[in-house]
Formats: sequence, structure tokens, C-alpha cells
Amino acid sequence: MQIVTSYKALKIRSENDGQLEKTDEERPMNRFAVIDTETTWDDAVMSIGIVVANANTFEVIDKKYYILTPYKNQGGMYTAALYAGGTIPDLEGSRETALNDLLCFLATHKVDTIFAYNASFDYQHLPELRQHKWFDIMKLAAYRQYNPRIPSYADCYGTGRLKRGYGVESIYRMLSDDFEYCELHNALTDAMDELEIMRLLNLELDCYGWARIK
Repeated sequence: MQIVTSYKALKIRSENDGQLEKTDEERPMNRFAVIDTETTWDDAVMSIGIVVANANTFEVIDKKYYILTPYKNQGGMYTAALYAGGTIPDLEGSRETALNDLLCFLATHKVDTIFAYNASFDYQHLPELRQHKWFDIMKLAAYRQYNPRIPSYADCYGTGRLKRGYGVESIYRMLSDDFEYCELHNALTDAMDELEIMRLLNLELDCYGWARIK
């Protein structure tokens, strides 16, 4: 099975894995996270990708990729993408082990704000992270008021929201003009692509205030 993805998503820089120098614009209070999950046919989380980014530049500071056992063996729509593009999990183990590590990862970076695309899905599947503040990228990307790349002929509701074509793949293509881009459905590369959507929208984090889901 051949899977196409964006080059940007697969360009995971190894230098982010080491100790990071904390410049003034990369202080922990200026960081946020973007998260993505993939699930099995039985709706259990089988993988989690998370990226910590600079709130001013939207550049990647650090990232982690988890594959959860035994759920990865249960099969899901995107099981074939678990290791796609050469992505190697930082941790492959039980849900408890993975989520404890993820919580430590967020605490290390002093991140209490999480973004996701269609965030209610990830929020519902990750109750361990409900003490964090959650925001939905889609609530801005799908609206004319916040996404100037939505074409004038696009079919929208009176609220300005697109009636269709507002998934990650459609919005990424719209913002980047990369019409060959295909969403990989690997939790880590998808999280990176969703961060890129935020960067391309070029909106300050304050604009996402009304997109908070918790």
C-alpha cells in the first residue's frame, strides 16, 4: 500500500531530540502543544502524536510519538500508517505507561494548552489530559472570518463556516497550495501538519479564545 504524505510532516529534525536551549522567545510560558490520535475499529486509542511549538514562531521545539499496546494489534482504518514514512515511536507500550510519559513531557515543557483538529474527538479519547486547556483548530480554519484562503465561491453557512471540505487534507491544500498533499493518518505527522495549518493561518493564539472546548 503506497501512502503519500507531505514532505514537511516527514522532516522531523533529530536536533529536537536533545537538550534545547531556552531563548527568550522559547521560554516555557510561550509554548503550546498540538496533539493527534489514531484509533482502532473498536475506538480504542492505538497511537498518539504530540508536538510542542513556540507560540510566537510556530516552530517545532520538541515532539513525541506513542504506539499503544495491545491496541495496535486490534487493527484500525489507519493501522498501515503506524510506522509510515519511517516514523519510529519514542515509546511503545501500555496506555498507562504512554500517558504517564506524555504528562511528564508536557510538564517538562510547562505546557498547559493543547490544540487539535476537531479537538472534541481527541479530548474524549484522552481523559487523562482533561486538566489541560483544549482548543479546536478547525473552529478557525473552517470559517471565512479567520481563513482568508476560503474561496469566495465556497458554500458556507451564514456563520461563515464551510458546509463541506474543511477536513485537515482540504484545509492544508487550501492554505499551502500543495494540491498533491494527502493526510497520512499517522498521529505524529498529522500533528505536525495541523501545526503547519496554524502557522499558515497566521493568527495569534489569542484568536483561538472562542475555539476553546474545555
